[in-house]
Amino acid sequence: MQIHWHRDDLRATDNVGLAAAADGDGPVLPVFVFDDEILAHGSPPRVAFMLDALAELREWYRERGGDLHVAHGDPSSVLPSLAADHEADAVHYNAGYSGLASDRDRAVTAALEDAGVAVHEHEDALHHEPGSIRTNDGEPYSVYTYFWKKWRDREKDAPYGPPEEIAAAPGKPLPTLADLGFEEPDADIEPAGMAAARERLDAFVDGPIYKYAEARDDPAAGATSRLSAHLRWGTIGPRTVYAATERAADAAPDESAAESVEEFQGELAWREFYHHVLYFTPEVVTENYREYEEGIEWRDDPDEIAAWKAGETGYPIVDAGMRQLRAEGFVHNRVRMIVASFLTKDLMVDWRHGYAHFREHLVDHDTANDNGGWQWAASTGTDAQPYFRIFNPMTQGERYDPGAEYITTYVPELDGVPPETIHAWTDIAPDERDDAAPDYPDPIVDHSERREAALAMFKRARGEEPDA
Repeated sequence: MQIHWHRDDLRATDNVGLAAAADGDGPVLPVFVFDDEILAHGSPPRVAFMLDALAELREWYRERGGDLHVAHGDPSSVLPSLAADHEADAVHYNAGYSGLASDRDRAVTAALEDAGVAVHEHEDALHHEPGSIRTNDGEPYSVYTYFWKKWRDREKDAPYGPPEEIAAAPGKPLPTLADLGFEEPDADIEPAGMAAARERLDAFVDGPIYKYAEARDDPAAGATSRLSAHLRWGTIGPRTVYAATERAADAAPDESAAESVEEFQGELAWREFYHHVLYFTPEVVTENYREYEEGIEWRDDPDEIAAWKAGETGYPIVDAGMRQLRAEGFVHNRVRMIVASFLTKDLMVDWRHGYAHFREHLVDHDTANDNGGWQWAASTGTDAQPYFRIFNPMTQGERYDPGAEYITTYVPELDGVPPETIHAWTDIAPDERDDAAPDYPDPIVDHSERREAALAMFKRARGEEPDA
């Protein structure tokens, strides 16, 4: 018998570790272990999505005569014991890249080897594992553009098939959120599981992918794949996604559509780029990737931070994004950049506050990608937004949501207010704002003033004299 230890690869198809286990002697016993140390870093939206995905995975196995073995405890104790009970020849699992995952995997590997059980770690979540794409000098890339060119030209594996012989040793029943110590999430969490992921992918490559390049930044257009949570939790494999994009490219009706497919493939490469960065510089989770000579004098205003979290800043596109986060456990990517820029540049608050808030509320929270995005916005990361390029949130709203459809979806106080008024909200007089939307707040800061203050803050951090 071979054991496959599921973690954030909650699927039975296109799973490298599971396929490798199926190639070994005997049936495959799929296992999931609820690890309290990992759960301590969880949140209600993420754990809810995970539990739904696990329920579907268990049902998939049961329909084929097997079962998902569910256990609760320290994997370094659970897995050796389970291997002994079932006389398993080996344990297979797919690599994780965060510091927490690496520490856990080293402990589990050591315990299994001490017990005389073979251990096989596989590369599954990425097409090209960390270290496989390097500069000509042999160093990891810190600039995405050059990484992308090599990533794009590398051959990608085809999707892997599912196991045929699955053992049935179910262990414990799946717990509820309450069993694990979590409350029900406030957000309306999207459907999880392999079927939902496949449905998302098929719908995307059936049409929207051909308009992705031109419509991806419009949060009301519905032009993005919405696969981020599924890739994060592994309810779909990266090879499956890439193969679908290649078929879409082959069927593209014109050059513009083909270029749009490649634009989306570039986003898949961004995901892997940030995982490579995290692997080689794990300290970025808590420290700036790019250090400033004098350090950054971040502000810490609890009232302003609370307004940002609540979506009550008086900047419509910012508030829409923060309310979407609470309502859905998701934020459109362009809007993520806008709200992150507002926190770090307009409020001049340390990116770590924003990262922690997103980690608590995002279903698709991924250490590598969220950290990379926040440090990009804060001008502290690899290949980051230059400190002197500061988003104007009003201009961003007008440019990417001209009809204010996205804004009014999540900020109902502005429903019925003309888009031109919404996009001029910070410029019109207070009494005009009261007449237009009496329940929506005035701006909590002046963007022009904060922009100048942020520029001065970064110049001091660089050891430069701020402009007089």
